[in-house]
Amino acid sequence: MDDDLTWSTGVGSADELARIDDPGTSVRSDPGGAVLRFTAIGTGWKIDTARPLPDGLRTRIVALCEDFDRVWSRFRTDSLVAAIAHAPGGGRFSFPARDTALLDLYDRLVAATAGAVDPLVGRALELLGYDADYTLIPDRAGLADLAPASWSRDVRHEQTTIVTDRPLVIDVGAAGKGHLVDLIAQHLFDEGIDEFLIDGGGDLRQSGPEPVVVALQHPTRPGRAIGTVPLHNAALCASATTRRTWGEGLQHVLDGRTGQPVSDVVATWALASDAATADGLATALFVSDPASLVAFEFSWVRMLVDGRVQWSNDFDGELFL
Repeated sequence: MDDDLTWSTGVGSADELARIDDPGTSVRSDPGGAVLRFTAIGTGWKIDTARPLPDGLRTRIVALCEDFDRVWSRFRTDSLVAAIAHAPGGGRFSFPARDTALLDLYDRLVAATAGAVDPLVGRALELLGYDADYTLIPDRAGLADLAPASWSRDVRHEQTTIVTDRPLVIDVGAAGKGHLVDLIAQHLFDEGIDEFLIDGGGDLRQSGPEPVVVALQHPTRPGRAIGTVPLHNAALCASATTRRTWGEGLQHVLDGRTGQPVSDVVATWALASDAATADGLATALFVSDPASLVAFEFSWVRMLVDGRVQWSNDFDGELFL
């Protein structure tokens, strides 16, 4: 997700962190450190390292982001998912080998949530107005006639290939950006860089000997935090129904079984060893009882619409309750 519900900071008391004025994600580098900033897949990115990245690595990271967008974006006409969405009789479509992990993760998420997390929510998002033209005008007649597609029923997934028999609109907003964070992390590891903080629109992955303290932003009170957590050789992703809204009850987190926006949970945070898993589970926490997600290793916090906060027993942070 790209909902900017985290700040990373090296210092600050709980009281100070609860009054941060910047409502976005703020990475505070050590003196002498380097930060690479760029825009990709519609959001801002920062990569914090001890030294500037080599030009060749920077070029490869930018190329990776562009190719990822060319494969997965439902907002461009030349993407692979656009081709899938416009294939009248369906077909057989091959994805890059690097994205096998993302497809496999969706298999697991769909199964664990009984279809509540489903990458075929794309058509419902379009009808709600979150389409390629950003009309932001719901198609009420289309929504009334919508029979939500199902990843487990309408798609056959075979390693890097999917097979369909009709047009389907794929949207990997639940875990795609986290997956891209992990791909960038692997590029850094391959270059021998093992101390870094990647911030992809609020999705964080950290590697290094010392943890980074991350503040969890309050979803309805900009500039305030509900708690902090140390992030150490792990990933933290968050989402909120107060981000990317365009009307009463219209926002981007949907229940895949109904195609309707969720309403019971307002914000989630998930920590896992990789960002794709944390990203996907941050969405799953909106639509599933956390007890149903025991197949995954993660810790979590979520805020309900009535303001109550829930968290896992193994959440290794402090909440300002």
